[in-house]
Amino acid sequence: MSTALITGASFGIGRTFAEKLAASRTNLVLVARSKDKLTQLAQKLQEQYKLEVEVIVQDLTESDAATKIFNTTQAKDLTIDLLINNAGFGDYGEFAERDGERQMKMLQLNIVALVDLTHKYLPLMRKRRRGSIINVSSIAAFQPMPYFSVYAATKAFVLSFSEALWAENKPYGVGVLVVCPGPTDTNFFVAADFPTDLPNKANSIARPEEVVNDALSALDKGKSTVVSGGFFNQAIVNIPRFFPRETIVSILEKQFQA
Repeated sequence: MSTALITGASFGIGRTFAEKLAASRTNLVLVARSKDKLTQLAQKLQEQYKLEVEVIVQDLTESDAATKIFNTTQAKDLTIDLLINNAGFGDYGEFAERDGERQMKMLQLNIVALVDLTHKYLPLMRKRRRGSIINVSSIAAFQPMPYFSVYAATKAFVLSFSEALWAENKPYGVGVLVVCPGPTDTNFFVAADFPTDLPNKANSIARPEEVVNDALSALDKGKSTVVSGGFFNQAIVNIPRFFPRETIVSILEKQFQA
């Protein structure tokens, strides 16, 4: 039986990944800050599916977080067959006026922790010549986002990084997928301090189940990238190909201004 490690597993897309994989008989290592939520989820999945579910309570904005997680799985002799780098957060507002420490934590979580965890588990997968990595990005990765500048830039990094790793690791039998959802029914907008009316401007809000199903289907097919959410999100990520970048950014500035 294979084992998946999921960051940000206590709610939203991460929790849905855990539930979906548990249903397919995959053992789990659940990582997040919330001990109570992780423990409750682990107990539920263990009882329902008779699986091995490990809980690692860890704040991924800490600089040594990936090392602590890796050392824990090594000490428990756990082989990670699927790494899902899902944890991340955003922050809405003009960059010059937002809290600087929060921007640094966003970089640490959305980029540094993801790269560090990938670098720790990928060599072991290559050595075994099997394994998979799913990195959760966003449709925000495909264009600059005024009032959401750092978040969109971190997700652009995740997109580029993941697609490069997909090409590098095909010869080793290791799959790398980046999944790019649009607006999804999680607590993301609340945590990002979005004005309450802005999420309503989205064409549609996807359910986490849709994102997870799209991701796992694309992984099975060996794809490098999947844009989840149907035609509208596909249009959003492709529009920047046909217009000057200044035009796109100007339109987005007006759309996302509070």
